[in-house]
Amino acid sequence: MMGMAKVVVALGGNALQEAGTPPTAEAQLEVIKKTCEYLADINARGYEMAVVHGNGPQVGRIVLGQEIAAKQDSNLPAMPFDVCGAMSQGYIGYQIQQCLRDALRNRNRNIPVVTLLTQVVVGEDDPAFKNPTKPIGPFYSEDEAKKIAEEKGYTMKEDAGRGWRRVVASPTPKRITEIDSVKRLWDSTIVITAGGGGIPVIENMDGSLTGVAAVIDKDLAAERLAEDMETDVLLILTEVDKVAINWGKPNQKALEHITVAEAIQYMEEGHFAPGSMYPKVFAAVKFARRFPGKKAIITSLYKAVDALEGKEGTVITMA
Repeated sequence: MMGMAKVVVALGGNALQEAGTPPTAEAQLEVIKKTCEYLADINARGYEMAVVHGNGPQVGRIVLGQEIAAKQDSNLPAMPFDVCGAMSQGYIGYQIQQCLRDALRNRNRNIPVVTLLTQVVVGEDDPAFKNPTKPIGPFYSEDEAKKIAEEKGYTMKEDAGRGWRRVVASPTPKRITEIDSVKRLWDSTIVITAGGGGIPVIENMDGSLTGVAAVIDKDLAAERLAEDMETDVLLILTEVDKVAINWGKPNQKALEHITVAEAIQYMEEGHFAPGSMYPKVFAAVKFARRFPGKKAIITSLYKAVDALEGKEGTVITMA
């Protein structure tokens, strides 16, 4: 795989779970099989890649299941939030790993695929811990959300017009602890890493690590990975083919190629929802600013190959 262009692919929620389908492992596996066909196409077009995925709905359901089980049986204590994050990273990674391997083999590409359980260091004093913003788990009506907030003390917020969800802290990723292992594997293996943004940990004075209750934004974790690996492209896949300003309004406008300065202006003008498009554009800006001459792309899973070939998506560059 040496000599190929390098890309970090960040998978959005629609790449793992289809709206309106039951949230079962079997239903998710069927969606991931389709997703991996597109990922295999990216590799077949001449790209080395690593894959980062989200885990918002999945980790929320794991936490909920743990809480329900603990209420039913004292011998089944609920696991801490960081452990639930590790669980989600493991089972989602397993499904992508299995399906991507098969999709590659069907293209006569016998490339190893591995899932690397990944810890990501965050700051203990990160202001995000005082202002939770990262949505997890299922959607609720406003009345249901208020009841859950009263009963469990959760912070519930409206999520981009789609309903109400529980939100947790979303601290900034500072360092991927297993990055050296990713670097060793890169030239021979497709690595699924920093799943769900990585398991958030703080680094203690003695160098040891301690898990914390948070969810790191997967787009920012993917950007951190892309910086560390100095990739050619950061490819952020979501539900729409292009980023748009004035979303949902008569003057909605799709963006094809914008500069970092233009993206920042649109962000400041409030065009992008905090729990939806904003972190994607923010991550793209961060990457393009770090590597003038390289690009970040935001597009849909289904247009990923076209976007890499310059035919689709929103491209963000320094100039």
